[in-house]
Amino acid sequence: MGGAEPAAGVIFDKVGNLYGTAAGGGAYQNGTVFELTPKHGQWTEKVLHTFTGGKDGGTPNAGLMFDAAGNLYGTTVEGGSCNVGAVFELIPNHGKWTEKVLHSFNCNGTDGIKPEAGLIFDAAGNLYGTTLLDATNSAGTVFELLPSRSKWAEKVLHRFSTKDKNGYWPSASLILDKAGNLYGTTAVGGSTGCFGHGCGTVFELILNQGKWTEKVLHTFVPDGKDGRQPVASLIFDPAGNLYGTTSNGGTYRDIGTVFELTPTADGIWTEKVIHSFGNGNDGALPVAALAQDAAGNLYGTTAQGGTLSQQCYPSGCGTVFELVHKDGIWTEKVLHAFNSSDGVAPEAGLIFDPARHLYGTTFQGGTNYSGTIFEITP
Repeated sequence: MGGAEPAAGVIFDKVGNLYGTAAGGGAYQNGTVFELTPKHGQWTEKVLHTFTGGKDGGTPNAGLMFDAAGNLYGTTVEGGSCNVGAVFELIPNHGKWTEKVLHSFNCNGTDGIKPEAGLIFDAAGNLYGTTLLDATNSAGTVFELLPSRSKWAEKVLHRFSTKDKNGYWPSASLILDKAGNLYGTTAVGGSTGCFGHGCGTVFELILNQGKWTEKVLHTFVPDGKDGRQPVASLIFDPAGNLYGTTSNGGTYRDIGTVFELTPTADGIWTEKVIHSFGNGNDGALPVAALAQDAAGNLYGTTAQGGTLSQQCYPSGCGTVFELVHKDGIWTEKVLHAFNSSDGVAPEAGLIFDPARHLYGTTFQGGTNYSGTIFEITP
């Protein structure tokens, strides 16, 4: 009843409770929002909302975010008024949470179909997100939700197209820079290779006098050595460099990379692969965003790889890894290789607690093979 198959990561509230979504399970088998409360070393789960698959949404693939008042926000891939996805808010009141649908995507699909990614706020309290598809180009959108007294108004900021080389099918969350520009990835498009769909892009949406203009910062190339199919969101470091993962490509066995994009004074971004998976049991298929500590080291997950096992995938059940930066060189270290009993397929990113413990989820595995929430202690 508590949910199954958590595809997204978890977040902390101010007192150390964890919150997340499960893409399946629940009373209606359409997913849940849950809370985990720690006490004496044990964690107790509470279901805050069970999706029906109807107007309230269904199949929440993405993670959650808090506003300043403690309300939670998220997306569902299915459900809503037209069963093509919804944006929702969960409002706490004396221990109970009430769900409110902020936006149901239109039945004609012109404002987007299947929002697979989570949301972000800007400084003014507006929400931004992506949809994987839309009815206009079947290529996806970037949208904004603006709050008002009675309801939220949706505005499509950008429509991707399969007919240009700017990329399409954005499946990841966006990030904002200090100037209010948006950055993200597209899983395909850009080049002409990679099975005819293109190998994916990194893009920026620049706001100028109320209009948004897309700029492609990097196009992944068909030989795959710089990576291909980026399906995760990006992160900035303090110097303004971007870091991300690709689910495929790389130097070795076409099983993924970690990359860095560095801006130059003339506005050109230079890509550098800082790790290619496949040189040993270091993991395979990274599909999640990275986390960075104060020292500049990077942390992430791979959905497969690690210890060779027949319990899940031949290559392994997935890993948690660290990339340590020293003297211009990045060195990978596997912090944990999953073994099915403790989880299979960690498809989401990680978060730190104040003690530098790492927390994350696995999509499957565990006692009931329905996924786990884990902690890694340094």
